[in-house]
Amino acid sequence: MPPDWFCVQLGAREHYAVPRALHQQCRLAGLITEAWARPGAVDCLPLSRLLGRLRERFHPELATARVADFTASWLLFEARHRRNLQGWDLIMERNRWFQRRVVTALQSAVRHRQVALADSRRVLFAYSYAALEPFRWAKAQGWTTVLGQIDPGPVEAELVAAEHQRQPGLASQWQAPPPTYWTDWRAECELADAIVVNSEWSREGLASGGVPTEKVHVVPLIYENAATAVPPKAYPDRFSGARPLRVLFLGQVNLRKGAARVLEAARRLRGEPIEWWLIGPQDFEPSATELADPHLRWVGPVRRGEVERYYDEADVFLFPTLSDGFGLTQLEAQARRLPVIASRHCGTVVHDGENGFLLPDVSSEAIAAVVLECVRNPTRLAAMSICSQVAGEFSPVCVAARLSKLVVPKGLRVAPYCTLRGATSGGHG
Repeated sequence: MPPDWFCVQLGAREHYAVPRALHQQCRLAGLITEAWARPGAVDCLPLSRLLGRLRERFHPELATARVADFTASWLLFEARHRRNLQGWDLIMERNRWFQRRVVTALQSAVRHRQVALADSRRVLFAYSYAALEPFRWAKAQGWTTVLGQIDPGPVEAELVAAEHQRQPGLASQWQAPPPTYWTDWRAECELADAIVVNSEWSREGLASGGVPTEKVHVVPLIYENAATAVPPKAYPDRFSGARPLRVLFLGQVNLRKGAARVLEAARRLRGEPIEWWLIGPQDFEPSATELADPHLRWVGPVRRGEVERYYDEADVFLFPTLSDGFGLTQLEAQARRLPVIASRHCGTVVHDGENGFLLPDVSSEAIAAVVLECVRNPTRLAAMSICSQVAGEFSPVCVAARLSKLVVPKGLRVAPYCTLRGATSGGHG
Protein backbone atom coordinates (compact mmCIF):
# COMPACT_ATOMS: atom_id res chain seq x y z
CA MET A 1 0.00 0.00 0.00
CA PRO A 2 1.18 3.57 -0.61
CA PRO A 3 2.11 5.82 2.33
CA ASP A 4 -1.19 6.92 3.84
CA TRP A 5 -0.58 8.24 7.38
CA PHE A 6 0.23 11.80 8.36
CA CYS A 7 1.38 12.18 11.96
CA VAL A 8 1.00 15.45 13.83
CA GLN A 9 3.14 15.76 16.93
CA LEU A 10 3.86 18.72 19.18
CA GLY A 11 6.96 17.81 21.20
CA ALA A 12 9.09 14.67 21.20
CA ARG A 13 6.64 12.44 23.04
CA GLU A 14 7.93 8.88 23.28
CA HIS A 15 10.76 9.71 20.89
CA TYR A 16 8.43 9.98 17.86
CA ALA A 17 7.29 6.39 18.35
CA VAL A 18 4.23 6.42 16.09
CA PRO A 19 5.85 8.02 13.03
CA ARG A 20 8.93 5.82 13.49
CA ALA A 21 6.88 2.65 13.40
CA LEU A 22 4.83 3.82 10.41
CA HIS A 23 7.98 4.78 8.53
CA GLN A 24 9.46 1.32 9.13
CA GLN A 25 6.34 -0.14 7.52
CA CYS A 26 6.46 2.32 4.58
CA ARG A 27 3.12 3.78 5.69
CA LEU A 28 4.26 7.26 6.75
CA ALA A 29 3.24 9.96 4.30
CA GLY A 30 4.70 12.64 6.55
CA LEU A 31 5.50 13.85 10.05
CA ILE A 32 4.50 17.38 10.98
CA THR A 33 6.16 18.70 14.12
CA GLU A 34 7.09 22.09 15.55
CA ALA A 35 10.86 21.56 15.71
CA TRP A 36 13.29 19.25 13.95
CA ALA A 37 17.07 19.42 14.35
CA ARG A 38 18.98 17.33 11.86
CA PRO A 39 22.53 16.40 12.95
CA GLY A 40 24.78 19.45 12.96
CA ALA A 41 21.91 21.90 12.50
CA VAL A 42 22.31 23.55 15.92
CA ASP A 43 26.01 22.95 16.58
CA CYS A 44 26.91 26.46 15.49
CA LEU A 45 24.23 28.17 17.60
CA PRO A 46 24.84 29.58 21.10
CA LEU A 47 23.90 27.15 23.86
CA SER A 48 20.77 27.86 25.83
CA ARG A 49 18.08 25.86 27.58
CA LEU A 50 15.79 26.19 24.57
CA LEU A 51 18.48 25.12 22.11
CA GLY A 52 19.33 22.23 24.43
CA ARG A 53 15.77 21.02 24.01
CA LEU A 54 16.08 21.48 20.26
CA ARG A 55 18.96 18.99 20.12
CA GLU A 56 16.51 16.29 21.25
CA ARG A 57 14.10 16.99 18.37
CA PHE A 58 15.35 14.37 15.94
CA HIS A 59 15.51 10.61 15.57
CA PRO A 60 17.86 8.82 13.16
CA GLU A 61 15.15 6.32 12.21
CA LEU A 62 13.26 9.23 10.63
CA ALA A 63 16.28 10.62 8.77
CA THR A 64 14.78 9.57 5.41
CA ALA A 65 11.18 10.45 6.26
CA ARG A 66 9.33 13.46 4.92
CA VAL A 67 9.23 15.89 7.85
CA ALA A 68 7.59 19.31 7.88
CA ASP A 69 8.80 21.48 10.74
CA PHE A 70 8.58 25.10 11.88
CA THR A 71 11.81 25.29 13.83
CA ALA A 72 12.70 28.93 13.20
CA SER A 73 9.14 30.05 13.87
CA TRP A 74 9.03 27.91 17.02
CA LEU A 75 12.20 29.50 18.40
CA LEU A 76 10.74 32.96 17.74
CA PHE A 77 7.44 31.97 19.32
CA GLU A 78 9.10 30.69 22.49
CA ALA A 79 11.41 33.70 22.76
CA ARG A 80 8.52 36.14 22.32
CA HIS A 81 5.74 34.56 24.34
CA ARG A 82 7.70 33.23 27.30
CA ARG A 83 8.27 36.84 28.37
CA ASN A 84 4.56 37.64 28.49
CA LEU A 85 2.73 34.36 29.06
CA GLN A 86 3.03 31.53 31.53
CA GLY A 87 1.15 28.45 32.67
CA TRP A 88 -1.99 27.57 30.77
CA ASP A 89 -1.98 30.85 28.84
CA LEU A 90 1.33 29.83 27.26
CA ILE A 91 0.23 26.22 26.68
CA MET A 92 -3.02 27.26 24.99
CA GLU A 93 -1.33 29.87 22.81
CA ARG A 94 1.34 27.35 21.77
CA ASN A 95 -1.32 24.76 20.92
CA ARG A 96 -3.21 27.25 18.75
CA TRP A 97 -0.04 28.41 17.02
CA PHE A 98 0.98 24.84 16.26
CA GLN A 99 -2.40 23.82 14.90
CA ARG A 100 -2.50 26.77 12.51
CA ARG A 101 0.96 25.81 11.24
CA VAL A 102 -0.09 22.19 10.75
CA VAL A 103 -3.10 23.12 8.63
CA THR A 104 -0.92 25.40 6.52
CA ALA A 105 1.57 22.55 6.01
CA LEU A 106 -1.19 20.15 4.97
CA GLN A 107 -2.60 22.69 2.55
CA SER A 108 0.88 23.19 1.12
CA ALA A 109 1.30 19.42 0.62
CA VAL A 110 -1.94 19.35 -1.34
CA ARG A 111 -0.99 22.44 -3.35
CA HIS A 112 2.33 20.90 -4.35
CA ARG A 113 0.62 17.60 -5.19
CA GLN A 114 2.50 15.71 -2.51
CA VAL A 115 -0.86 14.25 -1.51
CA ALA A 116 -4.24 14.02 -3.24
CA LEU A 117 -6.82 16.33 -1.71
CA ALA A 118 -9.72 13.88 -1.63
CA ASP A 119 -8.30 10.48 -0.72
CA SER A 120 -10.36 8.40 1.70
CA ARG A 121 -7.33 6.18 2.41
CA ARG A 122 -5.55 9.00 4.24
CA VAL A 123 -5.26 8.81 8.01
CA LEU A 124 -4.33 11.75 10.22
CA PHE A 125 -2.96 10.80 13.64
CA ALA A 126 -2.59 13.53 16.27
CA TYR A 127 -2.17 13.62 20.02
CA SER A 128 -4.87 15.03 22.28
CA TYR A 129 -5.08 18.73 23.09
CA ALA A 130 -3.35 19.85 19.87
CA ALA A 131 -5.48 18.09 17.24
CA LEU A 132 -8.63 20.17 16.78
CA GLU A 133 -7.84 22.34 13.74
CA PRO A 134 -5.91 19.59 11.89
CA PHE A 135 -8.86 17.24 12.47
CA ARG A 136 -11.32 19.80 11.14
CA TRP A 137 -9.27 20.18 7.99
CA ALA A 138 -8.79 16.42 7.55
CA LYS A 139 -12.48 15.63 8.04
CA ALA A 140 -13.36 18.19 5.38
CA GLN A 141 -11.18 16.20 2.96
CA GLY A 142 -12.80 12.89 3.89
CA TRP A 143 -9.77 11.56 5.74
CA THR A 144 -9.84 9.23 8.74
CA THR A 145 -8.81 10.79 12.05
CA VAL A 146 -7.13 8.94 14.94
CA LEU A 147 -6.62 10.65 18.30
CA GLY A 148 -3.78 9.52 20.56
CA GLN A 149 -5.25 10.26 23.99
CA ILE A 150 -2.40 10.80 26.46
CA ASP A 151 -4.42 10.70 29.70
CA PRO A 152 -7.90 9.93 31.11
CA GLY A 153 -9.18 13.43 30.38
CA PRO A 154 -11.18 15.62 32.81
CA VAL A 155 -11.40 12.92 35.48
CA GLU A 156 -7.66 13.26 36.06
CA ALA A 157 -7.87 17.02 36.51
CA GLU A 158 -10.70 16.55 39.00
CA LEU A 159 -8.67 14.07 41.05
CA VAL A 160 -5.62 16.34 41.08
CA ALA A 161 -7.70 19.39 42.03
CA ALA A 162 -9.20 17.47 44.95
CA GLU A 163 -5.72 16.42 46.08
CA HIS A 164 -4.52 20.02 46.08
CA GLN A 165 -7.51 21.03 48.19
CA ARG A 166 -6.58 18.21 50.57
CA GLN A 167 -2.98 19.43 50.77
CA PRO A 168 -3.21 23.24 51.14
CA GLY A 169 0.12 23.39 52.94
CA LEU A 170 2.10 22.23 49.89
CA ALA A 171 3.04 25.16 47.66
CA SER A 172 2.48 23.37 44.36
CA GLN A 173 2.65 25.12 40.99
CA TRP A 174 -0.26 23.10 39.57
CA GLN A 175 -3.24 24.93 38.09
CA ALA A 176 -6.48 23.51 36.72
CA PRO A 177 -6.88 23.71 32.93
CA PRO A 178 -9.21 26.48 31.73
CA PRO A 179 -12.73 25.56 30.47
CA THR A 180 -11.72 26.18 26.84
CA TYR A 181 -9.11 23.43 27.17
CA TRP A 182 -11.86 20.86 27.73
CA THR A 183 -14.21 22.43 25.18
CA ASP A 184 -11.56 22.00 22.49
CA TRP A 185 -10.78 18.47 23.68
CA ARG A 186 -14.42 17.41 23.44
CA ALA A 187 -14.49 18.73 19.89
CA GLU A 188 -11.38 16.64 19.12
CA CYS A 189 -13.09 13.53 20.45
CA GLU A 190 -16.17 14.20 18.34
CA LEU A 191 -14.06 14.60 15.20
CA ALA A 192 -11.96 11.49 15.88
CA ASP A 193 -12.97 8.30 14.09
CA ALA A 194 -10.94 6.32 16.64
CA ILE A 195 -9.34 7.15 19.97
CA VAL A 196 -6.34 5.14 21.19
CA VAL A 197 -5.66 5.03 24.94
CA ASN A 198 -2.96 3.09 26.78
CA SER A 199 -4.92 1.74 29.76
CA GLU A 200 -8.33 0.62 30.98
CA TRP A 201 -8.10 3.46 33.49
CA SER A 202 -7.97 5.97 30.63
CA ARG A 203 -10.83 4.23 28.83
CA GLU A 204 -12.97 4.45 31.97
CA GLY A 205 -12.03 8.11 32.37
CA LEU A 206 -13.12 8.96 28.84
CA ALA A 207 -16.36 7.03 29.28
CA SER A 208 -17.14 8.98 32.46
CA GLY A 209 -16.49 12.14 30.45
CA GLY A 210 -19.11 11.19 27.88
CA VAL A 211 -16.86 9.86 25.10
CA PRO A 212 -18.59 7.04 23.15
CA THR A 213 -16.98 3.76 24.25
CA GLU A 214 -17.13 2.29 20.74
CA LYS A 215 -14.56 4.86 19.63
CA VAL A 216 -12.03 4.02 22.33
CA HIS A 217 -9.42 1.27 21.86
CA VAL A 218 -7.04 0.22 24.64
CA VAL A 219 -3.52 -0.51 23.40
CA PRO A 220 -0.66 -0.52 25.93
CA LEU A 221 2.67 1.12 25.38
CA ILE A 222 5.46 -0.90 23.83
CA TYR A 223 8.61 -1.30 25.84
CA GLU A 224 11.84 -2.36 24.17
CA ASN A 225 14.52 -3.34 26.67
CA ALA A 226 17.96 -2.88 25.14
CA ALA A 227 19.76 -4.05 28.28
CA THR A 228 21.27 -7.49 28.69
CA ALA A 229 19.51 -10.07 30.83
CA VAL A 230 19.22 -8.93 34.44
CA PRO A 231 19.29 -11.57 37.23
CA PRO A 232 16.72 -11.53 40.05
CA LYS A 233 17.57 -9.34 43.01
CA ALA A 234 19.23 -10.59 46.17
CA TYR A 235 17.55 -9.60 49.44
CA PRO A 236 18.80 -9.90 53.04
CA ASP A 237 17.23 -12.37 55.45
CA ARG A 238 15.85 -9.38 57.34
CA PHE A 239 15.88 -5.61 56.98
CA SER A 240 17.54 -3.56 59.72
CA GLY A 241 18.91 -0.15 60.48
CA ALA A 242 22.18 -1.21 58.88
CA ARG A 243 20.38 -2.62 55.82
CA PRO A 244 17.00 -0.88 55.47
CA LEU A 245 14.33 -1.54 52.86
CA ARG A 246 14.98 0.85 49.96
CA VAL A 247 11.73 2.18 48.52
CA LEU A 248 12.15 3.98 45.19
CA PHE A 249 9.75 6.75 44.09
CA LEU A 250 10.99 7.97 40.70
CA GLY A 251 9.49 10.46 38.25
CA GLN A 252 7.67 13.71 38.78
CA VAL A 253 7.55 14.31 42.54
CA ASN A 254 4.13 15.93 42.60
CA LEU A 255 0.69 15.45 44.06
CA ARG A 256 -0.75 13.71 40.98
CA LYS A 257 1.89 11.01 41.30
CA GLY A 258 0.94 10.46 44.95
CA ALA A 259 3.96 12.14 46.55
CA ALA A 260 1.94 13.61 49.42
CA ARG A 261 0.54 10.15 50.25
CA VAL A 262 4.09 8.76 50.26
CA LEU A 263 5.22 11.37 52.77
CA GLU A 264 2.24 10.54 54.98
CA ALA A 265 3.07 6.84 54.77
CA ALA A 266 6.69 7.58 55.71
CA ARG A 267 5.48 9.41 58.81
CA ARG A 268 3.31 6.41 59.74
CA LEU A 269 6.28 4.07 59.44
CA ARG A 270 8.83 6.26 61.22
CA GLY A 271 11.06 4.00 63.27
CA GLU A 272 10.89 1.11 60.80
CA PRO A 273 14.06 0.18 58.84
CA ILE A 274 13.02 1.94 55.63
CA GLU A 275 14.69 4.46 53.32
CA TRP A 276 12.42 6.40 50.98
CA TRP A 277 14.18 7.58 47.81
CA LEU A 278 12.40 10.45 46.04
CA ILE A 279 14.01 11.02 42.66
CA GLY A 280 12.88 13.57 40.08
CA PRO A 281 11.85 17.21 39.79
CA GLN A 282 9.76 18.45 42.72
CA ASP A 283 6.54 20.40 42.28
CA PHE A 284 6.36 21.50 45.91
CA GLU A 285 8.71 22.50 48.71
CA PRO A 286 9.12 19.86 51.46
CA SER A 287 8.99 21.02 55.06
CA ALA A 288 12.16 21.53 57.05
CA THR A 289 11.33 18.40 59.06
CA GLU A 290 11.00 16.30 55.91
CA LEU A 291 14.23 17.66 54.49
CA ALA A 292 16.04 16.81 57.73
CA ASP A 293 14.55 13.30 58.05
CA PRO A 294 17.42 10.83 57.46
CA HIS A 295 14.95 8.23 56.17
CA LEU A 296 13.86 10.53 53.30
CA ARG A 297 16.40 10.95 50.49
CA TRP A 298 15.55 13.94 48.28
CA VAL A 299 17.73 13.20 45.26
CA GLY A 300 16.14 15.58 42.76
CA PRO A 301 16.38 15.21 38.97
CA VAL A 302 18.92 12.74 37.58
CA ARG A 303 20.21 12.12 34.10
CA ARG A 304 18.65 9.39 32.05
CA GLY A 305 21.82 7.34 32.19
CA GLU A 306 21.69 7.29 36.02
CA VAL A 307 18.15 5.97 36.33
CA GLU A 308 19.02 2.28 35.96
CA ARG A 309 21.45 2.51 38.88
CA TYR A 310 18.61 3.50 41.21
CA TYR A 311 16.40 0.69 39.90
CA ASP A 312 19.26 -1.72 40.56
CA GLU A 313 19.98 -0.48 44.09
CA ALA A 314 16.34 -0.26 45.23
CA ASP A 315 14.35 -3.12 46.79
CA VAL A 316 10.88 -2.12 45.59
CA PHE A 317 9.45 0.51 43.22
CA LEU A 318 6.56 2.62 44.47
CA PHE A 319 4.08 4.02 41.91
CA PRO A 320 1.05 5.31 43.86
CA THR A 321 -0.23 7.62 41.11
CA LEU A 322 -3.65 9.21 41.45
CA SER A 323 -3.96 9.07 37.66
CA ASP A 324 -1.73 8.17 34.71
CA GLY A 325 -2.36 7.37 31.07
CA PHE A 326 -0.05 4.38 31.54
CA GLY A 327 3.09 4.84 33.68
CA LEU A 328 6.11 3.66 31.71
CA THR A 329 8.33 3.60 34.80
CA GLN A 330 6.52 0.44 35.89
CA LEU A 331 7.96 -1.38 32.86
CA GLU A 332 11.38 0.16 33.41
CA ALA A 333 11.38 -1.20 36.97
CA GLN A 334 10.22 -4.64 35.88
CA ALA A 335 12.98 -4.77 33.25
CA ARG A 336 15.47 -4.41 36.13
CA ARG A 337 13.72 -7.22 38.09
CA LEU A 338 12.36 -4.72 40.62
CA PRO A 339 8.95 -5.55 42.20
CA VAL A 340 6.39 -2.75 41.86
CA ILE A 341 3.82 -1.35 44.28
CA ALA A 342 1.27 0.35 42.02
CA SER A 343 -2.09 2.04 42.15
CA ARG A 344 -4.95 0.84 39.96
CA HIS A 345 -5.20 4.21 38.19
CA CYS A 346 -2.70 3.52 35.42
CA GLY A 347 -1.64 0.90 32.89
CA THR A 348 -1.86 -2.73 34.00
CA VAL A 349 1.64 -4.04 34.62
CA VAL A 350 1.45 -5.49 38.14
CA HIS A 351 -0.22 -8.83 38.83
CA ASP A 352 -1.03 -8.60 42.51
CA GLY A 353 1.08 -10.94 44.62
CA GLU A 354 3.16 -12.19 41.68
CA ASN A 355 5.46 -9.40 40.43
CA GLY A 356 4.37 -6.77 42.92
CA PHE A 357 1.45 -5.38 44.88
CA LEU A 358 -1.65 -3.51 43.71
CA LEU A 359 -2.80 -0.93 46.25
CA PRO A 360 -6.47 -1.34 47.21
CA ASP A 361 -6.65 2.45 47.16
CA VAL A 362 -4.18 5.33 46.93
CA SER A 363 -4.04 6.24 50.61
CA SER A 364 -1.21 6.62 53.07
CA GLU A 365 -2.73 3.77 55.12
CA ALA A 366 -2.67 1.40 52.12
CA ILE A 367 0.85 2.42 51.11
CA ALA A 368 2.14 1.99 54.66
CA ALA A 369 0.52 -1.43 55.00
CA VAL A 370 2.07 -2.78 51.80
CA VAL A 371 5.51 -1.31 52.51
CA LEU A 372 5.40 -2.80 56.01
CA GLU A 373 4.59 -6.17 54.42
CA CYS A 374 7.78 -5.78 52.36
CA VAL A 375 9.80 -5.01 55.49
CA ARG A 376 8.43 -8.07 57.28
CA ASN A 377 8.82 -10.48 54.33
CA PRO A 378 11.99 -9.97 52.28
CA THR A 379 11.67 -13.55 50.98
CA ARG A 380 8.39 -12.55 49.31
CA LEU A 381 10.15 -9.70 47.54
CA ALA A 382 12.77 -12.16 46.35
CA ALA A 383 10.05 -14.37 44.85
CA MET A 384 8.46 -11.34 43.18
CA SER A 385 11.80 -10.30 41.71
CA ILE A 386 12.02 -13.68 39.97
CA CYS A 387 8.64 -12.95 38.34
CA SER A 388 9.49 -9.33 37.55
CA GLN A 389 10.09 -9.17 33.81
CA VAL A 390 8.50 -7.21 30.99
CA ALA A 391 5.63 -9.37 29.77
CA GLY A 392 5.33 -10.39 26.14
CA GLU A 393 2.13 -8.37 25.72
CA PHE A 394 4.29 -5.21 25.69
CA SER A 395 6.53 -6.40 22.86
CA PRO A 396 6.41 -4.58 19.51
CA VAL A 397 5.15 -7.69 17.72
CA CYS A 398 2.23 -8.30 20.10
CA VAL A 399 1.11 -4.68 20.27
CA ALA A 400 1.42 -4.20 16.51
CA ALA A 401 -0.75 -7.29 16.00
CA ARG A 402 -3.44 -5.79 18.24
CA LEU A 403 -3.32 -2.47 16.46
CA SER A 404 -3.53 -4.09 13.03
CA LYS A 405 -6.97 -5.40 14.00
CA LEU A 406 -8.20 -1.97 15.05
CA VAL A 407 -10.96 -0.94 12.65
CA VAL A 408 -11.94 2.69 12.23
CA PRO A 409 -15.56 3.59 11.39
CA LYS A 410 -16.31 3.80 7.66
CA GLY A 411 -14.74 0.37 7.20
CA LEU A 412 -11.15 1.58 6.98
CA ARG A 413 -8.45 -0.44 8.70
CA VAL A 414 -6.03 1.59 10.78
CA ALA A 415 -2.42 0.86 9.90
CA PRO A 416 -0.51 -0.89 12.71
CA TYR A 417 1.79 1.33 14.68
CA CYS A 418 3.68 1.06 17.93
CA THR A 419 4.72 3.29 20.77
CA LEU A 420 8.35 2.58 21.59
CA ARG A 421 10.26 3.30 24.78
CA GLY A 422 10.41 7.05 25.40
CA ALA A 423 10.40 9.79 28.02
CA THR A 424 8.66 9.12 31.37
CA SER A 425 7.29 12.61 31.72
CA GLY A 426 3.96 13.37 29.96
CA GLY A 427 2.74 16.80 29.06
CA HIS A 428 -0.13 18.56 27.35
CA GLY A 429 1.72 19.87 24.32
